[in-house]
Amino acid sequence: MGARTKTAKYAVGFTFGAFVLILIAFSTPYWLQNDGVLKNPKFLNLGLWEMCLNNFQDIHRFYDVTFNGCMWIFEEEFYIIHDYILPSFFITIQFFFTLAFTLLLISIILTLLFLGCSKDHDRYIHLLITNGSCLVLAGIFATFSVILFGCYGDSRDWMPDWEHNNMGWSFALACPGSVMLFPAGILFLVEARRLKYKRLNEIGNREAAYTMRQRGHTDI
Repeated sequence: MGARTKTAKYAVGFTFGAFVLILIAFSTPYWLQNDGVLKNPKFLNLGLWEMCLNNFQDIHRFYDVTFNGCMWIFEEEFYIIHDYILPSFFITIQFFFTLAFTLLLISIILTLLFLGCSKDHDRYIHLLITNGSCLVLAGIFATFSVILFGCYGDSRDWMPDWEHNNMGWSFALACPGSVMLFPAGILFLVEARRLKYKRLNEIGNREAAYTMRQRGHTDI
C-alpha cells in the first residue's frame, strides 16, 4: 500500500503540489491587478470569479450606474457591462481552467485510492493509467488557459487603465501549478508501465518454471 517507489512518491508530490497552487489560483481574485500608481483607479483586481471596481461606469454610457467594491463576476448588477467584462477569451479561460480543476479533483480522489490500494489489486494498473491521463489532460487545459490569459489579460482592449494593470499573484501561482500537472501525470503513467512489464515478467517466469517442471516429470 502507498507510494513505494521514487517514481510514485514524486508523482504524488507533484499532484498535491499542483492541487494546492491551482486551488488557490482558482479561488482568489488576483489574476490581474492594478499597480497602485494611480490615485483613484477604476479597476482594482480580477480573478476568474470575482472583480473589484472603483467608481466604474458603463463605457457605452447607456446607464448612469457606477460599480464599487468586489462582486461575483456573474452578479446580476453586472449584466449591463457583461459584454465588456466577459469577452470571449475570458469565458474560454474560465471554461478550460474549470475543466482542468475538475479533472484535478478527480485525480486527487484517484491518488488517495492509489495510496490506500494494494499493488496486487486487479485494477491497480488501470488506476494509475486513469490518474495519469486525468493529470495530463488537466495540464493541457490549464496551460492553455494561462497562456491565453498571458496573451490577452492586460491588453488595452479590456480593463480600464490597461497600462497600469499587471498580472497578479493568483496568475503567478496558476502557471507553475499548471506545469506541475504534466510531470505528475507522466510519472503515474511511467509507474503503470513499469508495473505492467513487471507483472508480465512474473507471469513469464511462472510459465517457464511450470514448463520446466512438466519436462522434468516427463523425463522421469
